[in-house]
Amino acid sequence: MQHWFTYPTNIDPVAIHLGPRFGIHWYGIAYLVAFVCVYLWMSRPAGLRRLGLTKQQVQDFLFYSLIGVLVGGRTFFVINDIISKHDASFYLSNPINFIAVWNGGMAFHGGLIGVLVAIWIFIRQHPGLKYVVVGDEVVMMLPIGITLVRIVNFINDELWGDICRPDHPWCLVFPSAPGAPAYRHPSQIYEAILDILTLPILLIVYRLKPKDGVVAWTWFTCYGITRTIAEMWRQTDFSWMGLTGGQLYALPMIVVGVIGIVYCATRPGPRTEARPVKPARG
Repeated sequence: MQHWFTYPTNIDPVAIHLGPRFGIHWYGIAYLVAFVCVYLWMSRPAGLRRLGLTKQQVQDFLFYSLIGVLVGGRTFFVINDIISKHDASFYLSNPINFIAVWNGGMAFHGGLIGVLVAIWIFIRQHPGLKYVVVGDEVVMMLPIGITLVRIVNFINDELWGDICRPDHPWCLVFPSAPGAPAYRHPSQIYEAILDILTLPILLIVYRLKPKDGVVAWTWFTCYGITRTIAEMWRQTDFSWMGLTGGQLYALPMIVVGVIGIVYCATRPGPRTEARPVKPARG
């Protein structure tokens, strides 16, 4: 069987070297681009009008979100890593490993929880700002950020797919994967494609101007669906009743997301089109 692709082993996980010990990783660039996209969306005139924020306040919010992503994403990754490998000595022997995000290792659902907490903290400082309105604006560019991170996972030769059947010519040999040189599904690319396909869905829903919160819950549901599908080809560290660890997180997102859509779409009250700009509390 002739396979179509060969894994590009010459890709360096460090995008820009800044001396022998420092560099800018593709991970960092992916997160930077994602945050820039979110900022550009939220700071456009229609976004600022709906949120009732200034560009400086949007920047403040993104700082909160960055902290939430880093703390939540890394915390969940470390917990999952210890549970799946049953070995805490890697972290206890060198505590710097707990926070070594520059080496990779971020859990998406932990980062999501971190952002949700960041939104809650931020709106407490801005009376009248609705949680669901912030959510509607934040999620619009998330498909771009998640897609970029999945591409970086491919570049970094990590989060491999399951071993492929020999008659699947699109599968690859990942040099760092266990059992190499076995051919595996490029599940990182599968998931990147699925994630970016949610962007036009969000744009269509947003243009329909639904009630507050519908857009946010639409993304929540879509991500649950795409992650559940992508996990079908992704190697998992643990499973339960035939479901992968990722599916155990993702499937409830679909149920909760659909309930959220119905609740927001049917509750009384108009959609927030504009909010007066108010100074932050404190």
